[in-house]
Amino acid sequence: MMAMSDKDLMVKQVKETHVPDDVKFAAEPVLKLVDHIFELATSTDKSITLEGSPDVARFMKDETYIHSIEETLKESYLIINRISCMLSANALTWGDPHGTTLAILNMLATFSWETKLVATLAAFAFDYGKFWLLAQDSSNQLARAIATLKRLPTIKSQLGELKSQVFTTETLIQDMRSVARSVVQIKEFPSSYMTDKVCAFSDAMALLPMAVYWTIRSTVACASWITKLTSFGPSYFSFPTHAELNISHTTEGWGPLGDKLKEIRTQLGDQIDLCREQGEETLYQNLESLFKDDPPDNLTILKALINPRGDFENLHDRTKGKVDIDVLWSKNVLLLISGLDISEDKLSILEKIHSECKSHATGPEIHQYEMVWIPGVDINQTDQMPKRFKELQSMMPWYTAPQNMEKWVIRFIKEKWHFRGKPILVVLDPQGKVVCPNAIHMIWIWGMNAFPFTTETEEALWKAELWRLELLVNKIDKKILDWIEDEKYIFLYGGDDIEWIRKFTAAAHQVAQAARIPLEMVYVGKSNKREQVQRAIDTINDEKLSYTWQYLTLDWFWTRLESMLSSKIQLGKVDEHDLLMQQLERLLSFDKAGGWAILSKGSSIVVNGHGTTVLPALLEYDQWKEHVPTKGYDVAFKEHHDKIHDVTRPCCRFEFQSTGGRIPESMRCPECQRLMEKLTTFGCCHEEVIPTISE
Repeated sequence: MMAMSDKDLMVKQVKETHVPDDVKFAAEPVLKLVDHIFELATSTDKSITLEGSPDVARFMKDETYIHSIEETLKESYLIINRISCMLSANALTWGDPHGTTLAILNMLATFSWETKLVATLAAFAFDYGKFWLLAQDSSNQLARAIATLKRLPTIKSQLGELKSQVFTTETLIQDMRSVARSVVQIKEFPSSYMTDKVCAFSDAMALLPMAVYWTIRSTVACASWITKLTSFGPSYFSFPTHAELNISHTTEGWGPLGDKLKEIRTQLGDQIDLCREQGEETLYQNLESLFKDDPPDNLTILKALINPRGDFENLHDRTKGKVDIDVLWSKNVLLLISGLDISEDKLSILEKIHSECKSHATGPEIHQYEMVWIPGVDINQTDQMPKRFKELQSMMPWYTAPQNMEKWVIRFIKEKWHFRGKPILVVLDPQGKVVCPNAIHMIWIWGMNAFPFTTETEEALWKAELWRLELLVNKIDKKILDWIEDEKYIFLYGGDDIEWIRKFTAAAHQVAQAARIPLEMVYVGKSNKREQVQRAIDTINDEKLSYTWQYLTLDWFWTRLESMLSSKIQLGKVDEHDLLMQQLERLLSFDKAGGWAILSKGSSIVVNGHGTTVLPALLEYDQWKEHVPTKGYDVAFKEHHDKIHDVTRPCCRFEFQSTGGRIPESMRCPECQRLMEKLTTFGCCHEEVIPTISE
């Protein structure tokens, strides 16, 4: 090897061989194929498996990759074959490794740096793979005959004598592959990295000439060893005179090569990390700027989100397959962003919304509506996730984005649109402007009454809304709507303490009979603890304590209530003067602390109370029954309940899931209006799977 004093001369020689001419070569897929060959040909027991490494072999089933390889080899096979011949000639003529490396670089002068490297590795992989393929015990008679003709069974039987050399060769090949992957990775970075903001990119590019040189030089060494092994047999390496002729032609002289490749691999790895960090930050800032400025059209925004690299088909339609993103031009676009745990029930509701949006937007003067699903997580975290992605994709009648979203896009979605795992629906107008950062809440609350799903519509709906029973049970259960229309007294109650439920329902029935009022009751459970709630449902039904919903209905009830709070928080409308908000907060707080009940007369909600005040008020009926004939059951009950409430006020508590989106910085207690203490809690209900959110 050259002395360090010759370093500058060698760098100059290497750079002088480089006269690029934009020759097309699919370096990445060809390198994957080369990797596949080396994986199969360097297995520990030297037996070629049918499929090889799953990670390396997966692309072999990808028609896109295979097609790009075939197209590349149509144009490049001859040059790869010439490299193979040059590698063999160097070994048999005791050529100078440095001179041979420069000769290969000159032959590939018009190719890019990564193409020079991958083409050389491909030439070596062909010869190296052919040796191990024929050396295996094969059931193919032709392969066995050719192997015998080349004396490979004899060579293989003597390889034990060269165990250390085989190991050194395989180790050097691993280092060569690692450097090659880094070189290709740098060249695959998007053009947006080639800016002053990504200074690491130019530093990485400066490393490529010598990275390619030393990897090709290592390839020359490995090719020399395998050629001598197949030409002369293992005994060749036993003669000291042969080894002494040129130490670089034996594995004993490869130590500096391996050290050099490891050094280069570390340098490239550091620069790749810096490139990725600086590049993704730049792309994130560019995306952020797009939404701050007025984009020329919605496609500018959508392409930056869905296809920032511009190198693949943009959208998927379950009936048409791949479609171009231009189908969204000048349309209102609903971006559904979720993890892979979105429920089929929610998808069913969104499917109805999607269908009704299209029927609402008719006529040439009205901008049409389209929906696009964006997976807000890294789909490749587990082997099951891509399969789940495909399952969800097949269930959605709207467009879906590619499964591999860019990291800076996912970061933007999390930081700017507050995606934490639960589904959100970002609404863009035909110009690409965000008209609602998350319409999912208003859809859960009002359905198509919230159309066209803008923030202004959401605010208008809240201004027109009252604290009434229909708000809580809208379109959930027609039976309750009938009770409301009949002006019946209705108790909605919840909790999972079955003893409290028994006492409460018994007391409510007894008081209703004594007061001679038409009373209906419905159990609405809790927002969590599914197993406990299901046991309560079974007990209530078995003992005929009251009417109750099934669990899916209960879950939807609580989803809507939580959406009401989230909607208010999103609008910044959480204040101590909002009566509706106070009552909603009280109800959600009661859910975290035992039993509770709401009493309404028809639509009008009379009492919204905790179990520690509602049950005592019923049990003390004798103390207020005299007021029922004059004031009515509802007023008499409320007055007595409020007296108890003024003495016994339970603590208020809210829990915001880390997956639930926006979390307020502060909240006032709905009972006393003091600022609430902010805590961090961890909980487990023993039956729920906590979703994993990629960082």
